[in-house]
Amino acid sequence: MSAAVIRPLADAPGLAPMLAAWHHAHWGHFYDPADWSLQAATDELRDHATRCGRPTTLVAFEGDEPAGSVSLVDEDAPEFNGVGDAWLASLFVRPASRGRGIGKALVRECVALAAREGVSRLWLFTPEHVGFYAALGWRDLGAAHLRGHAVHLMDIIPA
Repeated sequence: MSAAVIRPLADAPGLAPMLAAWHHAHWGHFYDPADWSLQAATDELRDHATRCGRPTTLVAFEGDEPAGSVSLVDEDAPEFNGVGDAWLASLFVRPASRGRGIGKALVRECVALAAREGVSRLWLFTPEHVGFYAALGWRDLGAAHLRGHAVHLMDIIPA
């Protein structure tokens, strides 16, 4: 299991540009570049760094090094605006830190934060990690499409 410590981005706001680069490189193809550029991702995370409640981002640290992050947001993709109003988004663990439980710890902390924020139902979409999220208690609601990419919509009741 991970020995990572999870803290809000508000504790380390200077990390916003680096995290934005991670997120944009990994998920940029799911979004219209006019809606979500690298600059837009950076601006979004700088905004998240101003608060510890939704919308916000949590960062996992191994020692002093950021190892991964996850966001709790009100909207994740315009195509899914009518689906839900609270989303787990942008789960990312840097390659050198994978396989040590950091992703699981980030998901669990994001769900716990959603519960503290009064979220009654939390959503996510994933192109390929249905089994990972299902093992953490998420329900697979089936396939959907996002800008030509097949994804699965999933939800969980935060507790």
